[in-house]
Amino acid sequence: MTTPEQQAEAPDRIWKAALLVIGDEILSGRTQDRNVAQVALWLNLQGIRLAEVRVVPDDLALIGEAVLQLKARNDYLFTTGGIGPTHDDITVDAIAAALGVPVVIHPRARAVLDEYYATRGGLTDARLRMARVPEGAELIENRVSGAPGIRIGNIFILAGVPHIAGLMLEALSNRLEGGLPLLSRTIGCWVPESEVADLLRETEKAHAGSQIGSYPLFREGKVGANFVVRSTDRATIDRCIAAIGVGLTALGYQAFDEGI
Repeated sequence: MTTPEQQAEAPDRIWKAALLVIGDEILSGRTQDRNVAQVALWLNLQGIRLAEVRVVPDDLALIGEAVLQLKARNDYLFTTGGIGPTHDDITVDAIAAALGVPVVIHPRARAVLDEYYATRGGLTDARLRMARVPEGAELIENRVSGAPGIRIGNIFILAGVPHIAGLMLEALSNRLEGGLPLLSRTIGCWVPESEVADLLRETEKAHAGSQIGSYPLFREGKVGANFVVRSTDRATIDRCIAAIGVGLTALGYQAFDEGI
């Protein structure tokens, strides 16, 4: 993780990550993904921004292609899904093939699984599949089912089950190099977005380091929007929020701190 000294030396450094969601069941709509939100929130706490998300089926070539592309243009790549005991769990094989390394049985993963399944019917061939890793990989702790996650270089291979993926992320907390967390604050107003588009654009331009997102809503026959200001600097956010509030008032609208 980045030290305060490193952050001071490179205050504008933005660390980026991509998330690759793997599984036919996600694309078919049979399973609703819940990992994107928890990965994004966790990354922000580490000072890393989730820059892009891609969903691919259980296909060796497509997984490998996505891995190489996302790995190349991000500091970190996280994957979820496809590391279980069944024949269609091919994430490890696909990533190993993409990286040009063989798949091996990790000795510590085997020992962990052997202990976990000692009173659950033993370590079968299917269960042993969960000890397979790309050669050279490290393990990510899994306190729930024994089967570990995997890290190889800047790639982090997580379970698809959300609560297990969450615990794997917890095991990685404060262990990755990152920058300053992205902070946010919201201001809302009953106004059509089109009437304040210029105000938002000019306010963002006038406050370097800020990002303003506009999120429309429709409630009880009224049209409004919440404006979310994001920055790594709290003072910048506060100045930006104040400027939006002043601008809305000047246009004849009432602003609501914390949104509507």
